[in-house]
Amino acid sequence: MREFLRFATLALLVMVALFAGTVIFLSDEPATADDTAVAVDAGSSAEQTGSPGQGSEAPSKLVANARVPVPDGLPASLEGTSLPGGWAKTDSNGSLVPTPQLRQLFEYYLAALGEETLPQLVARIEQALARLEEPARSEAMATLGNYLDYKLALGDLEVTYGNATSLDANEMQQRMAEIRALRRTWMDAQTAEAFFASDEAVDQFQIEQLRIRTDESLSDEEREQALERAEQALPAPIREARRETRKFTDYQKARSQFADDPEALRAWREERFGDEAARQLEKVEAEQRAWDNKWQSYSAALRGLDDLGLAGPEREAAVDSLRDEYFEGAEKLRAEALDSIR
Repeated sequence: MREFLRFATLALLVMVALFAGTVIFLSDEPATADDTAVAVDAGSSAEQTGSPGQGSEAPSKLVANARVPVPDGLPASLEGTSLPGGWAKTDSNGSLVPTPQLRQLFEYYLAALGEETLPQLVARIEQALARLEEPARSEAMATLGNYLDYKLALGDLEVTYGNATSLDANEMQQRMAEIRALRRTWMDAQTAEAFFASDEAVDQFQIEQLRIRTDESLSDEEREQALERAEQALPAPIREARRETRKFTDYQKARSQFADDPEALRAWREERFGDEAARQLEKVEAEQRAWDNKWQSYSAALRGLDDLGLAGPEREAAVDSLRDEYFEGAEKLRAEALDSIR
């Protein structure tokens, strides 16, 4: 319940749209062949961002040989971000334990390809890996080389697919099998599982979802039961994310349905989330409505202030005084931040 309240509060305050790729597998909308193609192409949006590009020279040869100067500052796209953590994991013998976080470390830097050269980004990754003791350091460097070569091979494989997008579930299953095999060609099974198990589970769910929704032999009840069984194969964090997404979607529908009937909305909240959560959610909504009203009044007053033709320090002082009139504490900081992006 506490997790849901945090989720609902964020949704009400920010109302941001969910990322398109996330909505594809978190929502309960029918997956299309085009949607599934995006998912099955090896998480292509993430992997191609850092793709080393095609060429005759294996990218792995840059590892331990990238003798290039590395700028002191991070690439612009990485400024203000935090380096992924949790990747420096070793066993009792000091050997590297592959983790999803290690792949995240690689992709963190490779995402800046274009701002810096591949040799520079490889050198940055090597600097991060230098914190490891042997033999984990050498094993991590070897994993990096294999991962870079895999990404090059993946790009070559995707070229053979051409621009075909209208694929059925069987065709998507074939592509997934090819990509899965490619990963295990360039990386050992333990590393491939650590790096891609979650992606592959989502891809498989997308394929099953497409197959079930397009199976005309199923009744509506059988289709829903099959979809529920397919969802159970997803990793627990993804299943939980889907549940939270459904809660948000259902709640948005209820708010629209009972927009003119606060008592009915209150009863819906209590039935769905329980008394305590319903009270907290109602409080959040009331605070948001109060903020919206206050912000609209302040914005109107600010437009009137602009009509006076003030500029420079004089205008800044007038705006600051206006904020003091409408807001206090954290609200004033929020208003100042919103003003900065007008």
